[in-house]
Amino acid sequence: MQFTPPFEQGVLLRRYKRFLTDIRLSDGSEVTIHCPNTGSMRNCLFPGEKVWFSTSDNPKRKYSRTWEQAESDVGHIIGINTGRANQLAEDAIRDGVITELSGYGSLRREVKYGSENSRIDILLSDAEEAKDAEEAKNSERGDTLTKADCYVEVKSCTLLEEGQGYFPDAVTTRGQKHLRELMEVVAAGHRGVLLFVVQHTGIESVQAAAHIDPDYANLLSEAHRAGVEIIAYCAEISPNGASLIKSCPVKL
Repeated sequence: MQFTPPFEQGVLLRRYKRFLTDIRLSDGSEVTIHCPNTGSMRNCLFPGEKVWFSTSDNPKRKYSRTWEQAESDVGHIIGINTGRANQLAEDAIRDGVITELSGYGSLRREVKYGSENSRIDILLSDAEEAKDAEEAKNSERGDTLTKADCYVEVKSCTLLEEGQGYFPDAVTTRGQKHLRELMEVVAAGHRGVLLFVVQHTGIESVQAAAHIDPDYANLLSEAHRAGVEIIAYCAEISPNGASLIKSCPVKL
């Protein structure tokens, strides 16, 4: 994912009202920008350190600038725009980086599914024309098509504490709902995958934050036992672009 134009730089002053952030520009002026992260942003807020932002040319926006990245007090780069995680995942799947999710002919976004009325971030399946050809060939042999659809729920991981990456950074009833729905699709014979997109250059492994949301941690273990696949990939991040580059361990 290339950022065109590259993000501009400022200095973090404060974040407030969840969606607002004040920064200082290079000319010394102070401006308010949009914060696209609805979470607690625990251990992602470092007043006085560098931040990077994008600028929209949409005249209808009240705040034209959007906070994209932050620098920690020890120099780690954090992608705080959770909306980037899905695109990072899609690009990595299409480029074959996420080997666990390779071999599918079709990728769709935001498809309705589940008994709790959700939309799956990414649905992978064989291309329809490939399915038709394969079904016809298998029918002649008396076989059935066995490749299951793959439901991928994407979560952005940015919480680093004492050298360990954690998710979530706040209690998440929505995240619990997604785990239940992934278990449902597995029970129905499909693949259910929880993909942690690690947008923090200091995180080398991911673990459920039982000290923040014990219900989520328990449900994650239950989902794993039920056959939900849980994987994590780390991003390389800069003001010029970002991409997923390698898998990292998930501690269950």
